Amino acid sequence: MMLPPFRSNQQPRFGVASMAGLGLALAATTTYGQFITAHRGASHAAPENTLAAFRLAWEEQADAIEADFHLTADRQIICIHDRDTERVAGVRRVVADTPLAELRTLDAGRWLDERFTGERLPTFAEVLAAVPAGKRFVVELKTGPEIVPVLAEELARLPYDRERLLIISFKADTIAACKQRFPEIRAHWLSSFKEQDDGRWGPTADAIAATARACRADGVGLRGERGVVDRDFIASLREQGVGEFHVWTIDDPEDARFFRDLGAIGVTTNKPGLIRRSLVGDSATAVDGQREAR
Repeated sequence: MMLPPFRSNQQPRFGVASMAGLGLALAATTTYGQFITAHRGASHAAPENTLAAFRLAWEEQADAIEADFHLTADRQIICIHDRDTERVAGVRRVVADTPLAELRTLDAGRWLDERFTGERLPTFAEVLAAVPAGKRFVVELKTGPEIVPVLAEELARLPYDRERLLIISFKADTIAACKQRFPEIRAHWLSSFKEQDDGRWGPTADAIAATARACRADGVGLRGERGVVDRDFIASLREQGVGEFHVWTIDDPEDARFFRDLGAIGVTTNKPGLIRRSLVGDSATAVDGQREAR
């Protein structure tokens, strides 16, 4: 089955000049029209950011995996969400202050279930190697721009179709550095939302668009707050040149359908199997309805 593209109804007005060509080069759409990314793997049932979670994501027919990456003390890229290992390994090691070899001795699976005992924190190379042909890889960089030269070295030595990569980060300077170093790889700046003292939510669409323009992002990744991210919000982003967006972390099929209808190119979810079944079921129902109408 062909995979859906990273695309939108309107191409952004900022970014590299070849952006339209990149969009055309991506694979064709699917029937459900939404790109399903497994958040840290299928982390609803397997320990996050481990090879076990990524294998389960593929079994649940995810279109992509999303994985988090930090730099170790010896400048290796390792897959972990937090700055330290306490939550997922039971012992505290600050990733940036610890060499890779020591981090690899830690058990990153037993905290969830005894059957995952022995799962290790994987390297960037190991995660990339676990992506099957035709699938995609969403790389979340948790550090500042210092990780970009190391990532460049990894990408130079590891075979992978760069059109199937999407780099994401909450750090605008990291996205800017990625777009300078890898103009051919799509990148989304990430934004969450917080309710202000006056009851309004921030950042606004204007502020998000301004940051995306400044760091030359190809789009944005938004926390899936339905009370914030609505048709007016997305219309405002598009008016200001943000032509594509994805949402996270969406584990409710109703929310997935809501954001699909807003034009999200994809959803990031802990439960890729559930979200896929719900959207494919919607698609089959719609096709049946069109046939009956004829």
